[in-house]
Amino acid sequence: MLVLRILAVLVIIGVAGCVGAYFVTADRRYLTIAFRLFRWALIVALGFFGLLLLERVAVVAPLPF
Repeated sequence: MLVLRILAVLVIIGVAGCVGAYFVTADRRYLTIAFRLFRWALIVALGFFGLLLLERVAVVAPLPF
């Protein structure tokens, strides 16, 4: 969990840095990079939390074998 928190902070710093670079240079390329970074981080986070939810459901209601 510590690694995920560190990665989340790095993603936030990366997106904020790209948005800041856009404000300084007015180059839309930085907004594109920020959006891609945010989108992939959101996809990975949703997948991770989906796996946690699936694990919780599997533990609460195990398959009858």
